[in-house]
Amino acid sequence: MGGLLEVKDLSLNFGGIRALVGVSVAIAEGETLAVIGPNGSGKTSLFNCITGIYHPTVGSIAFKGESLLRLSPDAVTRRGVARTFQNLRLFVNMSVLDNLLLGRHLHFRKNFLHAVLRLRGEEVRHRRRCEEIIEFLNLEPYRKSRVADCPFGIQKKIELARALATEPRLLLLDEPVSGLTAEEKEEVSYWIHEVRGRFGITVLLVEHDLRVASRLASRMVALDHGLKIAEGTPDEVQRHPEVIKAYLGE
Repeated sequence: MGGLLEVKDLSLNFGGIRALVGVSVAIAEGETLAVIGPNGSGKTSLFNCITGIYHPTVGSIAFKGESLLRLSPDAVTRRGVARTFQNLRLFVNMSVLDNLLLGRHLHFRKNFLHAVLRLRGEEVRHRRRCEEIIEFLNLEPYRKSRVADCPFGIQKKIELARALATEPRLLLLDEPVSGLTAEEKEEVSYWIHEVRGRFGITVLLVEHDLRVASRLASRMVALDHGLKIAEGTPDEVQRHPEVIKAYLGE
């Protein structure tokens, strides 16, 4: 096992509940890997461990060869890991542009002289970067709009845009097409594919829609009740007896 991200023998317990049991996953630079499984299988718990929201009971998580264990979520983001959420976590009363600028805050210099003199050069540079992402994702008509006034499908793209504003090496997408229409799913899938080509970002995604996951990912990992039950190509995983059993029952 080797790659940009390496998760080894990861277990997560909440009292007597075992959310993850000895899960090992690796993703190579430039790859798109999908994590699938029924509700309660541990997919989001895995994401939460990688991004510092949960601290695993045992196991290791290494990114670019360095441990992410015990780091806070903002420290993980500084290392180059960004994520979106199944339940959107946007600042709905702020504009689209301002949400992206908040995503850039990790790159602002904490220099006292800059703060005192209110130098504009750095702000202009970060604003220009956000505008490039807005243009790339065709969000120009909404750039000054309140997020709350944007359609749900656009809000999904805004959260993707804010994650891109952090300039990640690894992007974690939690249910990126959930709640979308068939047409919106096609569009979001297109942008995820384009993100890899344009920014050279490695993508790890959790997705219930197996058709979408199969189109985006070259490799899949399946979880059930916190255990990894299959790994391989999308076709191999979806044909695996344990995966069929997890989704359809005995």
